[in-house]
Amino acid sequence: MTVETKLALSAQEVRSFSEKNNEPAAFADFRVSALEKAAALELPKPDRTNIKKWNFVDFPAHTVESAAYASLDELPEEVKAVIDTEGQQNLYIQRNNTPAFIKVSEQLTNKGVIFTDIQTAIRDHADLVEKYFMTTAVKVDEHKLTAYHAALVNGGIFVYVPRNVVIEEALQVVFVNDDAKASLFNHVLVVAEESSAVTYVETYISTFEQAEGQVNVVTEVIAKDNAQVTFGAVDTLATGFTAYMNRRGHAARDAKIDWALGLMNDANTIYENTTYLIGDNSTSDFKMATVGRGEQKLNFTTLIRQWGKNTDGQILKHGVMKDAAQSIFNGIGHIMHGGTKANAEQESRVLMLSEKARGDANPILLIDEDDVTAGHAASVGRVDPTQLYYLMSRGISRAEAERLVIHGFLAPVVANLPIEGVKKQLTEVIERKVR
Repeated sequence: MTVETKLALSAQEVRSFSEKNNEPAAFADFRVSALEKAAALELPKPDRTNIKKWNFVDFPAHTVESAAYASLDELPEEVKAVIDTEGQQNLYIQRNNTPAFIKVSEQLTNKGVIFTDIQTAIRDHADLVEKYFMTTAVKVDEHKLTAYHAALVNGGIFVYVPRNVVIEEALQVVFVNDDAKASLFNHVLVVAEESSAVTYVETYISTFEQAEGQVNVVTEVIAKDNAQVTFGAVDTLATGFTAYMNRRGHAARDAKIDWALGLMNDANTIYENTTYLIGDNSTSDFKMATVGRGEQKLNFTTLIRQWGKNTDGQILKHGVMKDAAQSIFNGIGHIMHGGTKANAEQESRVLMLSEKARGDANPILLIDEDDVTAGHAASVGRVDPTQLYYLMSRGISRAEAERLVIHGFLAPVVANLPIEGVKKQLTEVIERKVR
């Protein structure tokens, strides 16, 4: 038996939503066309995870309108904790489906940088959005969830960095989820033109424990020739969601896209992260940490596909599973024909803290070229008793020793987050979950 996949909104409702937001007529047509595709397409088929009974399409409300924040003083304490309220110059906060606060420095504005919510971008920067929105990194008709996302986008952010502009300070985005009925169809679009550089960090925060909505998030990072994008994220959405999160990058010649992700949702989640190294000498370094608990089901698929010559793809995934949580780690390095001198390396490691916890690490190398280097490592097991013994021999309790080992195990990802408040938040989330 499968879950009924009748879509929650009609074509007229989708068009009405578009018109209410004053979107160009072409974008309204785009939404309706995507909805028609969603009705006909099948769900994705993540390796070793059966999602036929997962509900991705039914939810109580497409859009929850919330009050904006008049000042940062109104933020919930858990949100304040991740923001330098005085020092952070470029900040966007979305509350449920409402753009709730934005601050952009005059310096960036003068350089032509665009940093705004996705719906404002669709209205005010239609040509740019149309050029990149689900045309390069993610395609509408890949499967039901990408098409459904395209039809129902109700939040997100647009970042555009002009040629030769280097942004020194990280751009920070916080998606605050404080209404259990809210569904998040966020679209994050980051475009870095030739020889530009940007660091972008986002945080998802639920302020309650049990959600009723859905999460369908698509991120597209496009790095042109010699551009550099560092993308950091910490996801802490509540249980009750059924979540699909797709973060994807497209790197041109000499471009670099690095990922540092703390994937800490309490919901059942399908995560997909793909980076396409199209141009010669392009690189991507992917680092991910996760902690699963309760009866969570998690599927993490990371793919770096390398077309260019002398490309380098690095994947590092560390996870901790406790209680009866189940996880699949699929790591794929794919060197395409013509990608000579490419290098693909990956490492996936899972710690299981209970008898019922389950973690599978599946390293995959697909090599269609001869003159390359590649390697992989994977392990699934319990906390190393030798490490525990060493710590306990110095007067540390077993529980404290296990906690220290876990923090050390996840540290390679935590250390790579570029904003101190977000780094501290991830450390605290790990602490809360492992305890």
